[in-house]
Amino acid sequence: MRFFTSQGVGMRRVMAGCATLALAAIAVTATAQPAHAWWRGGYGWCCGVGIVLPPVVVTPAPVYAPPPVYYQPPAYYQAPAYYQAPQRVWIPQRWEGGYWVPGHWS
Repeated sequence: MRFFTSQGVGMRRVMAGCATLALAAIAVTATAQPAHAWWRGGYGWCCGVGIVLPPVVVTPAPVYAPPPVYYQPPAYYQAPAYYQAPQRVWIPQRWEGGYWVPGHWS
């Protein structure tokens, strides 16, 4: 594993830096802000400077499924006649291809 070499230490530092930046971005985005509409002034993180574009919502296209269909239950069918399982046969012990095979049921 390369995590314990000198190159791995550098990679861990890069990953830690990326994780720190990601958490900082999430924290800035998730902080509480006044509930003003986006088109009014004063929306932003500091001193009234911020994003003045409307929020963009991306959703998948709507899916129009057909209405559910009622299927009538099947007619009553008589249970099949009793099926007797085949009888098992005892196979005695033997040599098979140079190997000893103990007796067993089929």
